[in-house]
Amino acid sequence: MSKGTAVNVPHLAESLVSATIGKWLKQPGDYIEQYDVLCELITDKVTVEMPSPIEGTLVELLVKDGDTAAVGAPICLIAEPQAAGASNAVAAAISPASGAVEAVGNSGSMRGRYSPAVLRLASEHGISLDQVQGTGFEGRITRKDVEAYVASGPAKQPAGVSVETVNTAAAEAAADAGVFIPNTPPVPVRSSGLHMSQTPAVPNVEKTGQPLEGRSEYLMDVSPIRNLIATRMRQSVSEIPHAWTMIEVDVTNLVMLRNKLKDEFLRKEGINLTYLAFVIKAVVNAIKDYPIINSVWAVDKIIVKRDINISLVVGTEDSVVTPVIKKADQKNIAGLAREIDDLTRRGRAGKLTLEDMQGGTFTVNNTGSFGSILSYPIINYPQAVNFTFESIVKRPVVIQDMIAVRSMVNLCLSLDHRILDGVICGRFLQRVKENLEAYNQETKLY
Repeated sequence: MSKGTAVNVPHLAESLVSATIGKWLKQPGDYIEQYDVLCELITDKVTVEMPSPIEGTLVELLVKDGDTAAVGAPICLIAEPQAAGASNAVAAAISPASGAVEAVGNSGSMRGRYSPAVLRLASEHGISLDQVQGTGFEGRITRKDVEAYVASGPAKQPAGVSVETVNTAAAEAAADAGVFIPNTPPVPVRSSGLHMSQTPAVPNVEKTGQPLEGRSEYLMDVSPIRNLIATRMRQSVSEIPHAWTMIEVDVTNLVMLRNKLKDEFLRKEGINLTYLAFVIKAVVNAIKDYPIINSVWAVDKIIVKRDINISLVVGTEDSVVTPVIKKADQKNIAGLAREIDDLTRRGRAGKLTLEDMQGGTFTVNNTGSFGSILSYPIINYPQAVNFTFESIVKRPVVIQDMIAVRSMVNLCLSLDHRILDGVICGRFLQRVKENLEAYNQETKLY
């Protein structure tokens, strides 16, 4: 085994016993700054980025992409720099006046020691690192320093100082010291093949290594996150006896209310006021009246949850995540709208934490956002129901023997028939319907 310090799978949550390596972001030979992201860890809840707890050169990967390791198990080895002279091995001091790069020597300053992440950010944003104030150890410039400098809208480079000259010189100094600075070419944001913008290459599947001519299909590897989703869905369907019901709701008053408030809300809060915030408020108020809906099957007993924590289904092009709005019954409509916006943005950006994903008791799925008018959702195990809010459509409706054009929506509910029956779920949906139809021009957001 190569010499180096073992980096182990961290204990991210109390219930976590293992994690899968989704993708290594660093490779053997890369120089790793402390807190640089090593890889993506896929747990049973969420995909998280794993930062390096130490600094040094990555010498060996002990766990491959797609493999699972127990909490506390080593996944890679990093050779830490020697204490003496280590800080000078990659150093390059930049003179703001001349733009020249000088070796630090024995000064001990870490100002000019740049990680691959820092150099890459500087190159992407066209900034000279001599203008960035370092907040790291002994003045070292970190990735956060560069991001903060970019966000602050830095001034133009001083005359005579070339960004390419300064940053390239720093990278060359690092290379001369034996540190590999990767020059990663741009790659597509997604490569799952689920949303292809070009015709995929035909895989070489024959032993000859030649592509099959005229092949009418192509192959995709099952990603770890897709495999995890498949496992969870199979568990839900095999263990929970699903039943399904639906109700139609007139949300004309809700549409008028949202249209009245959305522009002012956007100016005040900086986020969109969606229908989902009103829907979740109607749902949590109905759960208060029928708490058995907020329960879990436990073989010899039914556990009814006191806290109403709404699991919000957020779909990306590659997967589905369910971040949780904690104690949703204690929030007003504006508070729910803020939570929805925050969790949705971070979910699609892959920035959710394990804490964001834990504790859900009831799942709400806004399938209407992509035009669905009817769906049969699979229950988010081990919860008792999965509720979907479908697309709002205008339809002719008979009201007091007269035909009127109204904004109508379907509410769908999959239920665990071990815990719930049609009567209680029908009453629950009726209460949600009453709450939605009770919205009017006087409804307050705060």
